[in-house]
Parts: sequence; C-alpha cells; structure tokens
Amino acid sequence: MSNENEVLLDKGKPKSPKLKVERKEGEPTPAFIGASWAALLVGVAAYLIGLFNADMQLNEKGYYFAVLVFGLYAAVSLQKAVRDKEEGIPVTNIYYGISWLALIISISLMGIGLYNAGSIVLSEKGFYGMSFVLSLFAAITVQKNIRDTQRARERE
Repeated sequence: MSNENEVLLDKGKPKSPKLKVERKEGEPTPAFIGASWAALLVGVAAYLIGLFNADMQLNEKGYYFAVLVFGLYAAVSLQKAVRDKEEGIPVTNIYYGISWLALIISISLMGIGLYNAGSIVLSEKGFYGMSFVLSLFAAITVQKNIRDTQRARERE
C-alpha cells in the first residue's frame, strides 16, 4: 500500500531534467565510439585466439598474423589519406595509390592464403575471413572517431 502512495506522490512532483552530455558539432556519440572499440577488440581478439588455438605450423601462424597487422595498417592509412583529400589536406598521389594498393594486397593475401590452406576446414576459413574483415572495418571506424573527436575539439 505504501508503494502505491509513493507512486501517487511522485506523479505530482515535477520530474527533474536529465543531465544531457554536451557534444561538440561533428563529435561521435559515446555509444558509437564504444561500439567501434568493442568491434575492433572482438575482431582482433577472435582472430588471435583462433590463430593461437589453430593446428598450424608456426610459419603459417606468422603469415596470418602479419597479414592482419598489414591489413590494419593499410586500412587506417587509406582512411586517413581519403579523409585528408576530402578535407583539402595535401596528399600525394603516390601515397594515396600505395595506400589503396596495400589494402588490396592485404585482402588478396588473406584470400589467397585461406584458399590455399589445405589444413584449415571451411568453417575456420570463414571465421578468419570474417574476423579479418571486422577488424579492418573497426580499425577504420576507430580512426575516424579519433579524428572526428580531435576535429570537434579544435573547433572550440
């Protein structure tokens, strides 16, 4: 009975406004930043855990690890080059082209490696491919969020 009375009393009181976090124009939301970092951590962790537990020779594991690192770097580098061009920041054509080439090569190396891997079952190939793509996408998104946050703070 007392709970009903408290509810009735609360209805008459004006509700206090919720505190709204002020974001600067162009700054990503905390939820988007968190989701991006979570996707990157899940993608890279899943890939590395799968690689650690894989029944492969050490040189094969090294190959797949190097392709992941190369792909992450190439994806972030390309995103930065594309963004710089978009914002009027000078980017040489050679760097822009190398960034595209590096990303294409890393994706090709992953695809070729998985296609030719006879010791990996098809489900594992899909697992490595999906965690690789998730990691690349998330790395691009994290880098974009960092840049957007920095840009928003510079505008102050």
